[in-house]
Amino acid sequence: MTSPGFGPTHVVPRCGMPAWEAPDPARPTVPLDPLLPVQLVERRGEWARVLCANGWSAWVDGRLLVAVPQDPPATGGPRTRVDDPRPLIARAEQALARYRSAVEELAGGLDGESFRGRTRGLRIGVVVDGESVWLYDTEQGQWVYGDGARLGTYATDDGPRAAAKDPGHAPTQVVTPDGP
Repeated sequence: MTSPGFGPTHVVPRCGMPAWEAPDPARPTVPLDPLLPVQLVERRGEWARVLCANGWSAWVDGRLLVAVPQDPPATGGPRTRVDDPRPLIARAEQALARYRSAVEELAGGLDGESFRGRTRGLRIGVVVDGESVWLYDTEQGQWVYGDGARLGTYATDDGPRAAAKDPGHAPTQVVTPDGP
């Protein structure tokens, strides 16, 4: 059963995650299942209170949540301009070719450690959906969105940091286009 008004903003990482009754490490509760959709409802430093589809809520380490992509900004909205998508597409093609080559070598007998070495630091992000494209710019640490006519910044790796209340949990903000 899904609570009325529930709209997931994040999912739990694939390894699952511990949860707490309050933003206090001394008050653990049932851990959250891997890839469980949750809605972020509150932040306190690095702590995040999430709501599950069944209405249950808990506090988690907000740094570990995986943001669910939201709809791209309206084409008329303000966005930072990015000159031309072709260099990003070329870098994505090169990264994918490097990964494909490493996979082929792995299938041909390359050992796992060598495979990890060949793919270390390799990062790519491309989503093509009809006329829309999302490209991850590794040099700028940002996702850009293109609608066929314009290309602009959609989300960045760095954003405003929340103040840490618990020095044991330094905040690292999950940045989404709509903010934290």
